[in-house]
Amino acid sequence: MKEIERTLAAMIEFDAGDPRRIQHFLKVHGFTHLIGTTEGLDARTQRRAELAAVVHDIGIHPAEEKYGRCDGKLQEQEGPEPAEQLLIAAGVFPDDVERVCFLVAHHHTYTGVDGADWRILLEADALVNLYEDRIPPSAARQVLENVFRTDTGIAICKTMYGL
Repeated sequence: MKEIERTLAAMIEFDAGDPRRIQHFLKVHGFTHLIGTTEGLDARTQRRAELAAVVHDIGIHPAEEKYGRCDGKLQEQEGPEPAEQLLIAAGVFPDDVERVCFLVAHHHTYTGVDGADWRILLEADALVNLYEDRIPPSAARQVLENVFRTDTGIAICKTMYGL
């Protein structure tokens, strides 16, 4: 089993009893894989983006336990520590763990985006959130303009919402 598959299995176990969260990260991972491979990411950046997609919301349960809520900033704050533990246990390379934890700590931050892995994570998460939150096409257009920069992400969003 490869590190992404080990991370997927570990994250399913981490979110045991919460099928909504499991479904969410699996969908974000799927879009991350599709966007990244279509955009031609190098293997290292692709791996990091996919690992981040799997663990990006790992801070939700710790934030809920600690604060009784799990807004985006709390997810970013509470996510890196359990992400690091899970990734190390899954056998992920230390330099990849560092970048993935950075991405977890910034997956609701839309400024200062410094890499394709971060950009694609934002776009994949937005695609899933638009659907799961039942955002109408008029609001999806705003998200399209504010979040999406890759040709693939833009095309998927436009197709999904008829924009």
